[in-house]
Amino acid sequence: MGLFLRQSLTIAGKDLRAEMRTKEALNASFAFSLVILVLFSFAFDPTSDEFKNFSGGLLWMTYSFAGALALNRSFARELQNDCLDGLVSAPLPGGVLFTGKALANFALLLAVEVVSLGVFAILYNTKVLPHIGPIALVIFLATWAMTVIGTMFSALTVNLRMREMMLPIMTYPFLIPALMAAMVLTTDLLNDMPLSSDMIWVKLLVLFDVTFTTLAVFLIDIVLVG
Repeated sequence: MGLFLRQSLTIAGKDLRAEMRTKEALNASFAFSLVILVLFSFAFDPTSDEFKNFSGGLLWMTYSFAGALALNRSFARELQNDCLDGLVSAPLPGGVLFTGKALANFALLLAVEVVSLGVFAILYNTKVLPHIGPIALVIFLATWAMTVIGTMFSALTVNLRMREMMLPIMTYPFLIPALMAAMVLTTDLLNDMPLSSDMIWVKLLVLFDVTFTTLAVFLIDIVLVG
């Protein structure tokens, strides 16, 4: 288990260093999320009761759309110079490759989401700090769900010409349960409801993460090699 984790962290470090050199995924995701939040701030009245009912949904719509831009680059960056073939043929389990890339994607998405949450709180005059702990837990669980599904389908669509379009089309249907739970939990927290009143949604997120992480680790070899 220790060797698996060390190898996974090595892959994650490689991906993060590559992203820090170009910042392609980060810049695109940051710009997209900020534009969406600014545009929605003109479309909705943050002080209205109606906005309180879908504030979490708006935030997670932004996260999911911006996340697709970052996740699409996960395996696509390996196509140059046949780097993907080298990784697949390396003496590493497929689960290591998947876990490493998932950890790197997870870190990138969290960075985008933290900044976006701050912008959201400012633009929509929303009090986030009183519930930052529970909100952070929901973001952690739901972001890992997005990461697992997105990384798996990024590997599945890497050789398709229209992978930028196919990735969200294939990813979002699988993410419906996780996004629904995240939206409900975040909306309730922003409306001063305790997390303990929605534990069924928290359990759903945990079950989703465990199930799909296990499936992805065991199926990644079939996805990459066929």
